[in-house]
Amino acid sequence: MTAPDTILQAQGLTKEFLGFLAVKDVNLSVKRGSIHALIGPNGAGKTTVFNLLTKFLTPSSGTIRFDGVDVTREQPAAVARRGLVRSFQISATFPHLTVLENIRVALQRRAGLATQFWRSDKVLRQLDARARELIADFKLDIYTDTPAVDLSYGRKRALEIATTLALDPTMLLLDEPMAGMGHEDIDRVVELIRKAAVGRTILMVEHNLSVVSNLCDTITVLQRGEIIAEGDYATVSENPRVREAYMGMEEA
Repeated sequence: MTAPDTILQAQGLTKEFLGFLAVKDVNLSVKRGSIHALIGPNGAGKTTVFNLLTKFLTPSSGTIRFDGVDVTREQPAAVARRGLVRSFQISATFPHLTVLENIRVALQRRAGLATQFWRSDKVLRQLDARARELIADFKLDIYTDTPAVDLSYGRKRALEIATTLALDPTMLLLDEPMAGMGHEDIDRVVELIRKAAVGRTILMVEHNLSVVSNLCDTITVLQRGEIIAEGDYATVSENPRVREAYMGMEEA
């Protein structure tokens, strides 16, 4: 039974690839309304766990419950309809659509118009007010009519988060949102994640430990497919097993 304040829970989560245990008996609980990070050195199994939770992989064993419902065998689209929505490490915007059009596509999905591109401009323009609100929230106003392909990397990330929020998710999963960014873009996206976290839960895979330390309520540390520590940053950073796992690695 899932605790009332737990929105996402994995129990005994295991994934085997041709005899190789990529994830072994992971028990993970994400508290409703929190920002929770999944970290670990390269090869720790973070992406595999993320793909299992979002149903892009099927677990070899174990269960996944979201908002009290067993979703272990559900397809990714079904889980997304329940309000569990993810972003990807590689930006997933439509490159030749404008910022406004990208967000409007996501709003069409939410409004039940996802496949109705034949609808008149007048009908689709009804979505513009909400699209422009999101654009303003993410400080993309001056790029409203700019094709996504022409945005800087950091602003593409901002657009991706904005389009994800257009789906009005209950929980947002972010896959390495700071990957490839300079300090200026990182600061901007950290603030966007804080804004996105208002009224919802976030689980993120992230390598940048300075970001994790300042942003996340709870941190789960993986090594070789197993959880070796969990808690706030002060707790996990003092854990000897975590220190050993990260020995020789610089904090970004």
